[in-house]
Amino acid sequence: MLVKDWMTTDPITVTPDTSVMKASQIMKENNVRRLPVIKEDGSVAGIVTDRDLKEASPSKATTLDVHELYYLLSELKVKDIMSRRVITIPPEATVEKAAVIMLEHKVTGLPVVENGKLIGMLSQGDVFRVLTSITGIYRGGTQFAFSLADRPGSIKEVADVIRKHGGRLVSILTSYDMCEEGTRKVFLRVADMPVDKMKALQQELEHEFTVLYTTHDELSDI
Repeated sequence: MLVKDWMTTDPITVTPDTSVMKASQIMKENNVRRLPVIKEDGSVAGIVTDRDLKEASPSKATTLDVHELYYLLSELKVKDIMSRRVITIPPEATVEKAAVIMLEHKVTGLPVVENGKLIGMLSQGDVFRVLTSITGIYRGGTQFAFSLADRPGSIKEVADVIRKHGGRLVSILTSYDMCEEGTRKVFLRVADMPVDKMKALQQELEHEFTVLYTTHDELSDI
């Protein structure tokens, strides 16, 4: 899945000369935690986060009165506190790579840049949307987790049993983390079925394969 298909287009931005007070107001009104700082030519000059704004605000123990505080914050500009080393991502990169970058650099959003210009923003929320899409949780509530041999055809054998019982696969995910050598974890999500058919399917799967767990995600209580 590519960043360009999941990013927020036309992101909210500020300029280097935007006051800190105005930037704080924009963040609150739009419920965002970071703002790209854009030059007149559309290139990214930096990025300012809610943490930057908090650190720039005077301590609660300050002796300044409210008028002095307002004056100080109105005079302080985004360019004075922004991070100039901006980690960006191109639109043709995968969302998976973007997620790795976010994890490694401990950031919650990435400006999407093409030909030196900002064209979008990818946030953690966008990555979560991708997660719900690839897992298919909105289309099927039951997930089976298996420990299968890491060889061609092992997933097909499980899928054949599911189809035999009239089940419909919604998603297939695999992982090699914390697996014994020669095995992999496979997570199959199955569309909702009548209770009796699901029970019969579960019994056969548990008899024929190593089932790590079976869980039904109920979304009506969210």
